[in-house]
Amino acid sequence: QVQLVESGGGLVQAGGSLRLSCAASGRTFATYAMGWFRQAPGKEREFVAGIKRIATNHADSVKGRFTISRDNAKNTVYLQMNSLKPEDTAVYYCAAGAMLAVAGDAAGYDYWGQGTQVTVSS
Repeated sequence: QVQLVESGGGLVQAGGSLRLSCAASGRTFATYAMGWFRQAPGKEREFVAGIKRIATNHADSVKGRFTISRDNAKNTVYLQMNSLKPEDTAVYYCAAGAMLAVAGDAAGYDYWGQGTQVTVSS
């Protein structure tokens, strides 16, 4: 069982930056693929970024602006978000799954955090 707790969300102006963190419980963090997803009001949950041991994957909508990283010593995955846009407004969720999972497929993730709200004002 893995428990995930997100933090770092908030209100920011367009063009600003935020860094989300996701702290995981347990001793096997390094064996999990980690992902960030988001869900805006009235929309389906969408993939934002994923990371396996080293390889990363970012959705086209955030490439060049967001960066996912992980610190296995701290059992934490991060999402650095720069040049934020109003359309980035959503609840951001952290997820953990098997290394063999397809990064962008939510069904491949077994554990989810409760989410953190990110609001970008224009």
